[in-house]
Amino acid sequence: MTDYGSDIYTEPDGSPDTLGNLGPLATMAGVWEGLQGSDRHPVLGGNEADTFVEHYELHPIDRQTNGPQLLYGLRYHTHITKPGAVETFHDQVGYWLWEPAAERVTLTLGIPRGQVLLASGPARADASAFELTASVGSEVFGILSNPFLDRSFRTLSYRILVTVHDDQSWSYEEEGVLQIPDRSEPVSHVDRNTLRRIGPPVANPLAAPAGASTTSGPGHGSLGIGSLRSIADVGGRRA
Repeated sequence: MTDYGSDIYTEPDGSPDTLGNLGPLATMAGVWEGLQGSDRHPVLGGNEADTFVEHYELHPIDRQTNGPQLLYGLRYHTHITKPGAVETFHDQVGYWLWEPAAERVTLTLGIPRGQVLLASGPARADASAFELTASVGSEVFGILSNPFLDRSFRTLSYRILVTVHDDQSWSYEEEGVLQIPDRSEPVSHVDRNTLRRIGPPVANPLAAPAGASTTSGPGHGSLGIGSLRSIADVGGRRA
C-alpha cells in the first residue's frame, strides 16, 4: 500500500482533464464493439463453450479523492448477447480506476446476478498490458456473492489480463475459479474478447466545454473523503 503520510484528510491538487491522466487506461476510453468473444463455463456434466457479441462503453469521470489519495477513472457498462440474439447474455457495470501515486489499476465489477468484486494490480503509466486479481475472503480486493452463488458456484478467485494493441484495439482474458459441489476440483470460467473502437468517449464534467474548470484542489469540484470539511452552507456554518 502506498504511504500517503499521517495526514489522511488533506486532498492533493488534481487535473480536471481525466482523459489526460488515465495512465494505462487512456487508450480504453471510448465506445467499443467485440464480435468474436468466447466464453467457456461449467454446465451439468462438464463444460460448454459459447461465442458472444459485446458492446462496451467507457467514459471518464471527474477526479476522485480519498483524503490524499487521488484517482482518475472510467465509468463502464458492458452489454453482451449471443450472436443474432436480443436477450442479455451478460451485463456488467463499474469503474476502471488509475492511482498515479501507487501506479495501480483497480476494477470495480457488479453484475445483476447478485455479485460484486474489487480487483487490482500494479501497472506503469505507459503499460500496454496489466493484470488485476481478487480473491474470496479478502477485505480489500475481494469477492462478494449472494447466498445461492456462494453455496453453489463459489468464486474463489478472479483475474483479468488486459492487453492494448497498436491497431486501436484492446483485448482481455478473464478467469473466475469456481468451487462447485458436484466437482472434485475447482473449475475455470474463462472469457476472452478483442474490442475495436466505434465511438469516442464523452468528456468528464470538469473538462466538458460548457463547464470547464481549471481550478483544482480542495473545495473545487471534489467531493471526496476529507473535502466536506471545507464546504460551508449559506448561513456560514460548516457542513
